[in-house]
Amino acid sequence: MITIIGGFLMALADSVPGVSGGTIAFIMGFYDEFINSISLLLKGKKEERKKAFFFLLKVGIGWVTGMVLAVLLLNAVFEKHIYLISSMFLGFVLAAIPLIVIEEKKCLKGKYYNVIFSLIGAAAVVGITLFRASMTDGNGSAFTLGVKSGLYLFFCGVLAVCAMVLPGISGSTLMLIFGVYMTIIGAVKSVITFDFKALPICIIFGVGVLVGAASIVGILKKALSRFRSQTIYLVLGLMAGSLYAIVRGPESLDEPMPMMDLHTFSIIFFIIGIAVIVGLQVLKTVVGKKNGTIESK
Repeated sequence: MITIIGGFLMALADSVPGVSGGTIAFIMGFYDEFINSISLLLKGKKEERKKAFFFLLKVGIGWVTGMVLAVLLLNAVFEKHIYLISSMFLGFVLAAIPLIVIEEKKCLKGKYYNVIFSLIGAAAVVGITLFRASMTDGNGSAFTLGVKSGLYLFFCGVLAVCAMVLPGISGSTLMLIFGVYMTIIGAVKSVITFDFKALPICIIFGVGVLVGAASIVGILKKALSRFRSQTIYLVLGLMAGSLYAIVRGPESLDEPMPMMDLHTFSIIFFIIGIAVIVGLQVLKTVVGKKNGTIESK
């Protein structure tokens, strides 16, 4: 159940500029399993592929449900109440950072020199966010599919999924930077509502996503196994940088709004965000103990 909820929250995060689905997976403690499962599904043995498939199926059910709701219903809600949503995401990330530090203390302790990777991660997210802020609005309304635009769309899919998988910057933010965010959201909405004129756009972008996922997952798996300390420090930096991206998120909407400030920040939704992460952490612990008891028998 936690995995399905995690997939649902990943989709909500991926659908709006700000925080990535990878951040949600890391917050909820199944990031390693998520990355390993994708890798095993591609290259694992029969039993490994079967186990990976069922894990990713649960994530996928939650993700598809969340994405459909986001595209059909919640996108307007996000834009209308972006400051409330952003305040909640701030609570998510700020509550998650100390939890990750506690869970990964073995690989972090005594290797404080690797904090340089945190600075690199934070700087990367802040830099991308500032770059987006300097761009004019690219709503993709005039997008015409051709050979060049198709190749461009393919590479946008490759890069967007890398951002979605990596904790930190949102894939939606990169799509906004590249000017294809509204093109993709509009195409997905059309296909969901059985208007298949935009199906080629979805297919080309989807192939890019698959190629990007296959590429980045192998790199991440090796990084987590061979250079875990550096990778976790990098992830913490990406997450810290995403706080700035969330604050600037309202500027990235189809109809840009001012960045969040103390007047638009909602302490209530911030606390809700913290409470959700703490509640999920408690639920994860309870389920983990239950599974451990079953296995011990």
